[in-house]
Amino acid sequence: MSKDNDNIAIENAKIMFRNFSGAEGKYNNAGRRNFCVFLDSEIAEVFEADGWNIRWLEPKGEYEGEEPQGYMQVSVSFDPYPPKIMMITSGGKTRLTDETINLLDWAEIEHADLIIRPYNWNVNGKTGIKAYCKSMYVTIREDEFASKYREVPDSAKNCVGDECE
Repeated sequence: MSKDNDNIAIENAKIMFRNFSGAEGKYNNAGRRNFCVFLDSEIAEVFEADGWNIRWLEPKGEYEGEEPQGYMQVSVSFDPYPPKIMMITSGGKTRLTDETINLLDWAEIEHADLIIRPYNWNVNGKTGIKAYCKSMYVTIREDEFASKYREVPDSAKNCVGDECE
């Protein structure tokens, strides 16, 4: 993990609670795209002291008695500054857009590198730092058949609704 111009670069990030589609849920308003990233405890404590919104996951079950796990929610917004999010497979890399980013909600993520951009906020005398995804490279774990069927053309690639080329 490194800091450059206040941006935070995290290599081999462990991400969880993915909601790239912005689906409404118990802990999420409709349209808010986000995910969470685990942080080392020492780094989480430093970030928390700096004003970042750090949360702590209490260990349960067989992990009870261990230290809480620090994590931070990272927002994914395409307006006004779209993030550069690349999905990496054995077939190459694909830039994800606001229309395709939901693919990451259920993908088996093998590896993720990301850069977080801070946003300093001040509302009614309260201040803090909100985390936004600036860029992310996500390597997808592929099954044993992915390479076998890689060259088969997508028959619906040029279809929109009932109109196909």
